[in-house]
Amino acid sequence: MVKYMILIYGDAQQWDAMTDEQWKAHDAAHEAFAERAGKQILDGQQLELAPTATSLRTDSTGQITTTDGPFLETKEALGGYYLVEATDLDEVLSLAKLLPEVRASHSGVEIRPVVDHG
Repeated sequence: MVKYMILIYGDAQQWDAMTDEQWKAHDAAHEAFAERAGKQILDGQQLELAPTATSLRTDSTGQITTTDGPFLETKEALGGYYLVEATDLDEVLSLAKLLPEVRASHSGVEIRPVVDHG
């Protein structure tokens, strides 16, 4: 089995503008994903909005600087993740297609295999 990180991106302004009905449908889709994936989900969390992030970088003098906000300034920010275990990418793709962010015009999903150093 291979571990995959499913990264969920979206526009926080769009998420903030969702109605209660839209949130219920959104949450129901995540519940359907979780039910279908079952024990394949090793971890998963919703993240606080991007402005709450703190980023570390090294400046041109070699000093580490701390800045408020996400590492990259983009409209779409990382909003959550799932860590899943699957036999191959095709299996993860079939699961990830259940996530509502795949169908929303303001969001998307990125899938990456986790490096096994072991």
